[in-house]
Amino acid sequence: MITIDITLFIHIINMIVLMIVLNAILYKPVQSILRKRQEKLETLSKDVEQFEENARHRQQEVDKKMREASARAKEALDGARSEAQAAGAAQLEAVRTEAEGEKKKRQTEIRSQIEAAQKELREATSDFAKQMAGKILGRSLEA
Repeated sequence: MITIDITLFIHIINMIVLMIVLNAILYKPVQSILRKRQEKLETLSKDVEQFEENARHRQQEVDKKMREASARAKEALDGARSEAQAAGAAQLEAVRTEAEGEKKKRQTEIRSQIEAAQKELREATSDFAKQMAGKILGRSLEA
């Protein structure tokens, strides 16, 4: 059983002194280290959040620049395409004009050849008719 005498008070005093000594030697340094660690973790957490925010902003900037570059490239491609179409149309028109001129030139040549052939045939027809009439009649029609 527990007896209440002076040793009980000595044990209580011993426990209080032990608590004070342990608090000064062990608990306070450990609590201080834990507090510093917690502060460091909070600081690192804030830094990480800041870096993530910066990364998001930079990604948005890169995306914006990519969209702008893509739009500029599309405009340049469309411009080049329209220039190529205009140049092609101009060349096509030049070829058509040249072909039309060549066609007219050939038609003129063919008409002149046809007229020359018709003239020759008319002259030859008259001579041929005289020869045939002479052969049919058995005498010469020239006189």
